[in-house]
Amino acid sequence: MELVDRIKKLQKERKAVILAHNYQIPEVQDIADFVGDSLELSIKASKTDAEVIVFCGVHFMAETAKILSPAKTVLLPDKDAGCPMANMITGEDLRGLKAKHPGAKVLCYVNTSADVKAECDLCCTSANAVRMVQEVLKDAREIIFVPDRYLAAFAAERTGRTFITWPGFCPTHAKILPEHIEAARARHPGAVVMVHPECRPEVAAIADIVVSTGGMSRFAKETKALEIIVGTEPGIIHRLKKEAPDKIFHPVSDTVICPNMKKTTLEKILWSLEDMTHRIEVPEEIAGRARHCIQAMLDVGR
Repeated sequence: MELVDRIKKLQKERKAVILAHNYQIPEVQDIADFVGDSLELSIKASKTDAEVIVFCGVHFMAETAKILSPAKTVLLPDKDAGCPMANMITGEDLRGLKAKHPGAKVLCYVNTSADVKAECDLCCTSANAVRMVQEVLKDAREIIFVPDRYLAAFAAERTGRTFITWPGFCPTHAKILPEHIEAARARHPGAVVMVHPECRPEVAAIADIVVSTGGMSRFAKETKALEIIVGTEPGIIHRLKKEAPDKIFHPVSDTVICPNMKKTTLEKILWSLEDMTHRIEVPEEIAGRARHCIQAMLDVGR
């Protein structure tokens, strides 16, 4: 409690808002002002009068917060908290792909660096990827969709479109295999299975519902099912239990852990506020173009 009190005191002095992604450890979620998915958190922070944003997540998330709140100081408590999927493609990689497909519209998952977003026409989340393709890119002859090949497959199956893709993926979600779903169902007969769109197509095909983390939260509260098998990083179960205390949640597998999401601790949050580290900076030339990519999505609605 002393550590929490020190963080809260310093947070007030710094006029800071603390954001925690759904996959963070429980004590980090509990101290946050907002818990949610990366873009949702960045939007909420941009609407506060906070001068400092402490983003308990991974690097691309803090970058997105800086893009949407250029006048605020954005801190990432652990400078080594990165996203393997986001790191699978660079702006240079995407420029090379665009050169091979002149005229193609470029759609990027929010799980990308600012440099990649700056090269794109439109951004999407796992929750609205299908909508962005159907509504914004419906007249595009060719669509480049980066970096997640599994989210692209999910959107392709639901829109009937064919995409030019990049061989990126989330190593954590890729660990989930059909046999994990089958084993979980055998352990918990009658439980419904929800999985994330970053999962492999063969996993999505046998789930009861495929939804983003925000969608999982809504589904858990609304479903009549009393037991739910959770096919994503199990950090979200802490939030789900709070929001739907009448339900029982089972992780699909004990191996589906994102090590980067577990790097942030209360101590690192305190040190971040004490030393004002680690500051996230995005050059305005890149930030401006990346902001346009994100705003094109926001103009349609999340």
